[in-house]
Amino acid sequence: MANLPLTALTTLFIVLLLFGVAAAVGVARKRHDIRAPAMTGHPEFERACRVQTNTIEWTLMVLPCLWIAAAFVGDGIAAVCGSVWIGARVWYAVAYRRDPDSRGTPFLLAALAFGALGLIAGFGVMRALLGG
Repeated sequence: MANLPLTALTTLFIVLLLFGVAAAVGVARKRHDIRAPAMTGHPEFERACRVQTNTIEWTLMVLPCLWIAAAFVGDGIAAVCGSVWIGARVWYAVAYRRDPDSRGTPFLLAALAFGALGLIAGFGVMRALLGG
């Protein structure tokens, strides 16, 4: 792992993103006095919950592709794609919290970054399987 420092740093930023969206849920819960275990209430709270859930869902797919791409193709390319994904997810979180209808462009950008990671990872694995 010591030869994949950029991917490791990118992973730490993903963890920071997950912490941030979780904290936003907590802040919205407190601001609108929504007691656990309730998951509905004020629209601001519901948007924060949806951003967190969606980010977790995508993170579960992004992380394996990120590390496979790094291991089989390269640290730099994986970190660049991962960083684009993180930036798009931050943009998505801000856009969704302000106006859910404005989340389309950052969602698409994040999906494209994930797709690139998946293709790069798949290419690297296939190349290794075929002896390249």
